[in-house]
Order: sequence, then structure tokens, then C-alpha cells
Amino acid sequence: MNFNSTIKNIKNDLSVSAVVAGLIAVIVSYAGPFVIIFQAADAANLPTALVSSWVWAISIGSAITGIYLSLKFKQPIITAWSTPGAALLVLGLPNYSFNEAIGAFLLSSLLILLIGLSGFSQKIMDKIPSCVASAMLAGILFKFGIDVFTSLEIKPLIVLPMIILYFLGKVFFARYAVTASLVIGVLIAIFYENLDFSSIDVSVAVPIFTLPHWNIQALINIGIPLFIVTMASQNIPGIAVLKSSGYKPEVNSLISFTGFISVLMAPFGSHGLNLAAITAAICTGSEANQYKSKRYIAGLAAGTFYLLVGIFGSTLIVVFATLPKVLVASIAGLALFPAISNSLSISMEELKFREIALVTFLITVSGVSFWGISSAFWGLIVGALLHTFYVRFNK
Repeated sequence: MNFNSTIKNIKNDLSVSAVVAGLIAVIVSYAGPFVIIFQAADAANLPTALVSSWVWAISIGSAITGIYLSLKFKQPIITAWSTPGAALLVLGLPNYSFNEAIGAFLLSSLLILLIGLSGFSQKIMDKIPSCVASAMLAGILFKFGIDVFTSLEIKPLIVLPMIILYFLGKVFFARYAVTASLVIGVLIAIFYENLDFSSIDVSVAVPIFTLPHWNIQALINIGIPLFIVTMASQNIPGIAVLKSSGYKPEVNSLISFTGFISVLMAPFGSHGLNLAAITAAICTGSEANQYKSKRYIAGLAAGTFYLLVGIFGSTLIVVFATLPKVLVASIAGLALFPAISNSLSISMEELKFREIALVTFLITVSGVSFWGISSAFWGLIVGALLHTFYVRFNK
């Protein structure tokens, strides 16, 4: 497909709802999990210039991977940085120099690239039962649905109109229900919270190349765990999101390409890029577009917004951070309602596997963590083992 025909197809498939879905995904990414990166940087006493480069690297990397993969596969491929990986760095980064950390980032990225190229990642995903994967996804997203109503208790003046307009929209203008909810939430916040964006300075981020140093302890204590949690807690749920929405992702291609760009971005501070799960669910459902074939626009939109953040460094992050947390939590939860209900529905379709799906869901929701690996992974493992046991001995 040549450039002109690609542009023409994008124009034909373009929709406000898909662009807004991409915007919400990016807002959620920066308004929540991104704070962990600042915590890690603060713990390691990194200078502002290196933190800005880190922001640049993960933002530009997410933009490149999301835009390229969404265009190539015509699917809403949302990529992001490793959130559990950043959480590991809060404790691990202060123990090593940034050069040694970069070496660990490179090791993790190379391992992800290799597992994608080997084809092993596709084999793993093909073995995971759909009821278990969907139950795990529902467990991951469950808290975001709950947050809508806990936010309602905190600031009903902002959240209640958002909820009401969302459900009115589902009846009268379904494609723009989330859009309308976001707009009313921002408008009320501007007046109710007296939001002021006038003091925000616009500045361009400058990437800084950091030469990696190879420290065996850093490789073992940062690189290997970073690889494991990125694959287990990010890439596997990310594939599950796409599958639960009816897509057939090319797993090996997605994993290997994110690994490749991660290798390129690591010397500039990126600790790893991966498939998104929670923010991806915002872009893969009918809220983005009623036609599944046109939802890739949400992936392009998210990538474009990531690109803007990368170019302007921390400027847009300050804008996102200025929005009330309850607004961000509420719009994320409302946007994920269809994904939550769809995942629950798929997980409970087969009567004989319902309890297995339930166990998977409950473990994921519990938040238990062992060896730095999240409950999503353990829910998936337990669910898959129970499913295998049941199928083998209950024929």
C-alpha cells in the first residue's frame, strides 16, 4: 500500500470517538502510572535532564511502536512503558549508577526481542484458554470500574454528571458517550476546581545518550526481573485485550518489534516498551468505533499524542497532572465499562469452566504479588493449570 492510499484510508476511517479514545488512553497513562517513574528517578537522585530524556524515550518509543503496528496490522495496537518495571526501579535504581541501569534496560529489551523472534511467544499465547485470559483481563480492569463510584463519593459534582451523560449517551449517541462525558467533566472541573493552565511553560525535551555499563549484579537484579514482569504483567495481558475484542494479533511480530524499539530507546533512558493492557482496552472496544476494522485509528491517535508528549517533554505531563484525579479515574472507568462487561461475558460463556474463570478473576483482583510479579500473572498461571487439569481428567 502506497503513501497516498494510506492517507486516503485514514481519512475515510477517521472518527472523533476513536481519536478521543486514543487521547483518553494517553491521559490515563500519564496521569497515573507515570508517577512511578518520577518516584524511581527521585529515589536515584537523577538530574532533571536525565529524567526529561527518560520521558522523551518512553514517549517517542510508544509513539513509534503504536503508530507503526496499528498501521501495519490495521488493529488498535496501544503500546506503553512497563509500569511494574518502573515499580521495580523505585527500589532497585538507587543501588546502581544510571549507566549500569541502562545496561540492565538493554538486557531486558534484548531478551524481549529474542523471545519474539524465536516464535515462542506465539506458542505461549495459543495455549492460553480464552475463558482464563478473559477472566484475567476482567480482573485487571475491575478496579477501574470500581474507581468510578469511589470517585463519585469524593467529588459528586464532577463525577455524577459524567456518569449521567455517559448513560444518556449510550442511548442517544452511543459513539460519543465517552467523548461527551469527558467534555462535561473537564468543563465542570475548570469552574469547580479553578483549573489554571496559564503558568505552564512549553519546553522541548532534549534526549541524552547514556553509555551502558555492564554490571553483573545490575543485570541480575534489574535486567532479568524487568524482562519477566514486562512479559508476564504487560505483554500477556496486552495480547489478551486484543483477543477478547475479536482481533487476531501477530504475537511474535508485536513482541519482537516492541523489543527492537526498546533496544534503540534504552540508551536514552527507556526502561522498556510493551503492549498496553488497561489503556488498550479503552481503544479496542465499540466505544472507539462501532466498526472493528476502523478502531486502528485509536492506535494512531494514541501514538500521535505520545509523540507530542515526547517532543515537549514534561510540559504536557504537567497539563495532565493538573486535571483532578477523580476526573481521570472516572473517564478511564467509564471508557472501560464495555471491555469489563465483554471480558466477564466471555469468561463465563462455558458453564463447565466458570469456576476456573472465577478463580482466575479473584486471584487477579486480589493484587497478590510474589517475587515482584503481579497478580495478573499468577491468576493466569493458576487458571491455565486448573483448565489443563480439568480438560485432561474430566473428559
